Amino acid sequence: MSNIEVTHRIDVSASAESVHRIVADVGLWPLYFPPTVRAERVSGDDTDERIRIWAVANGRLRTWESRRITDGRRVRFEQIRPSAPVAALGGEWSVEERGSGRCAVVLDHHYRAVDDDPVQLDLIARAVEHNSVSELAHLKRAAERGESEKELLLDFEDTEIIAGSLEDTYDFLYDVGKWPERVPHVARIELREDTPGLQHMEMDTISPDGSLHTTVSGRVCDPSRRIVYKQTKLPPVLQAHNGEWTFESTQDGSVRVTSRHQVILDPDGIAALPEPPASLDAAKAAVRHALGSNSRATLARARQFVESR
Repeated sequence: MSNIEVTHRIDVSASAESVHRIVADVGLWPLYFPPTVRAERVSGDDTDERIRIWAVANGRLRTWESRRITDGRRVRFEQIRPSAPVAALGGEWSVEERGSGRCAVVLDHHYRAVDDDPVQLDLIARAVEHNSVSELAHLKRAAERGESEKELLLDFEDTEIIAGSLEDTYDFLYDVGKWPERVPHVARIELREDTPGLQHMEMDTISPDGSLHTTVSGRVCDPSRRIVYKQTKLPPVLQAHNGEWTFESTQDGSVRVTSRHQVILDPDGIAALPEPPASLDAAKAAVRHALGSNSRATLARARQFVESR
């Protein structure tokens, strides 16, 4: 069986160091790379590490572990135990200084399909093509915005104490397919869960102002501990929206549930609104209100459901 090799590249008007920082820190990927829902270092250090990634490919949420070797501004990677239809997949990120505050990013891949199946090779090729183009474009945008990117970042959380079992509380937030019946602001959900705990869904939600928004998300569910999610189809005012639900037992037998959001606003999308907010702070406040209101409403419904059992 032979490897297929493919190369993608992009020029970036930012220093090689600022670009490499994003490539090297896998914990930043869910914020900057649309396909990546969750990413973390499993073991190792900044030069030789084992990482786990949960990402959307061809409309499915998948997970795998890779080994990464960093040498200067080159990062080699190889999946450790590929799962069908992938027989092998690896490659390299390299960031090359071009002078005058510019650099070039090259992303190489090599891959094989199980039994060299041409149908599966095509699926892998389409996933590599789509995700590589998307990742490079968003890497370029993040690096070129530099320090101004921090002004667009918004982090916040809401917490509810529920007098019930941790398992019932988790189940309410895990069983998202029933939300249209249980949560008033959720109008519709289409859910796909090929692997237990890995959910890919399309959802229509009603905002506090009555408008309807369609989002597509991936969710990684860690039973009774944490549900991490990433919106991969966003409203026009957002560049990124990640979040999580966390669950903790309290000393009195209740459950503390926290909803956290991490958002990057899109200034171009905000400016294109029919009536844009008067300032960036006003835009942040509007986003905080819209997302926070829906989270608090979901938490309230979870509390009502669990405490009535």
